[in-house]
Amino acid sequence: MIEIGKFIVGYLILQGALLSLVAAIGVVRLPDVYTRNHAASKSATLGVISILLGLFIYYLVVDHEANSRVLLGIVFVFLTAPVAGHLISRAAYNIGVPLWKGSVQDDLKKSRLKVKNKN
Repeated sequence: MIEIGKFIVGYLILQGALLSLVAAIGVVRLPDVYTRNHAASKSATLGVISILLGLFIYYLVVDHEANSRVLLGIVFVFLTAPVAGHLISRAAYNIGVPLWKGSVQDDLKKSRLKVKNKN
């Protein structure tokens, strides 16, 4: 049973490292603030959560103890990282950072026009 647990731990940590690598490549290679922020918030969040879940399972299988601090870390990252990414993108849009020239659709522009027309 311990060997299966170690295999699962290794898989989760490797998956988290690969997702974090994809996030880092996305931050460097993507064209504008919004797509970079999307790569950073989604992939990095899943990568960190995978690594922490692997750590939790390692403690559970090898040391036979449940580490509540790791679970709190997973919950904290899961709740705060996507919200922070959304708020950063919204702030960039509100101060007028332009979209990439290849962007096809601007959903916030439509909602902003509706609000201005009502006032």
